[in-house]
Amino acid sequence: MDNPASWRERLYIIIFYTNTPAGQRFDRYLLLVIMASLIVVMLESVSSVNSQYGELLNILEWGFTLLFAVEYLVRLYCAPKPLRYAFSFYGLIDLLAVLPAFLALLFPEAGYLLIVRVIRMLRIFRVLKLTPYLSQANFLLVALRGSKQKIVVFLLSVSTMVVVYGTLMYVIEGPQHGFTSIPKSIYWAVVTLTTVGYGDMVPSTPLGQLVSTLVMITGYSIIAVPTGIFTAELANAMRSEGQTSHACPNCNKSPHEVAAAFCNRCGRALFAAKPAPADDKAPS
Repeated sequence: MDNPASWRERLYIIIFYTNTPAGQRFDRYLLLVIMASLIVVMLESVSSVNSQYGELLNILEWGFTLLFAVEYLVRLYCAPKPLRYAFSFYGLIDLLAVLPAFLALLFPEAGYLLIVRVIRMLRIFRVLKLTPYLSQANFLLVALRGSKQKIVVFLLSVSTMVVVYGTLMYVIEGPQHGFTSIPKSIYWAVVTLTTVGYGDMVPSTPLGQLVSTLVMITGYSIIAVPTGIFTAELANAMRSEGQTSHACPNCNKSPHEVAAAFCNRCGRALFAAKPAPADDKAPS
């Protein structure tokens, strides 16, 4: 008879690792079950489908919930440190995949929170070995960090602009034309500046229409600014991938291209010249 410890270790390898055939099969089947449960949750929100197949969908949903509950308990059982798993990112997501179904017994509207199971699809990055592609996301993080200050300044400028435009429209149009308060007028300025244009608030006076024209032109002018900032930082991040941190011995400029032999600032050689090999033959 097998030792319970060995069973626990086998379950741990199958459930938490994907470098074994059994572990890969387990995660692939799990992804299929997650997708099926998401389809059931979405179908339940369609009134025509729910009225005709509501009982069947409810049975399927509880079947998926019980299956996920068993899986969560097995993960807790075989994890070397159960509490560490329970409070980890995937542990909390696994718990949230089960909890809304039981909360729905008390609060029926909570049942639609089961759509949180879509987050469990993040496991596909482990199962399909897409980790190398995730490393490319580092470029985006570097670009976001590099452009953070510029984007913050841009957002502060835009915020000041919409406050000014909103206040101006409140003074020009007033409550009689729908601009009942400064916050509501600022909402109009945001909608207009971003070129969304819901149409729920429309200026009626000629001066108000002139200001709204300026707001729309301003929106088209600034809409490309954050894109340009981020694109420039992304290009710098991708360019720096092929560079080395070797500094110039003369001007201390860094970094340089990997294959560079001379400094791109002062032109001096980056590496000391190697001495010529001595001639083995003695002079005649």
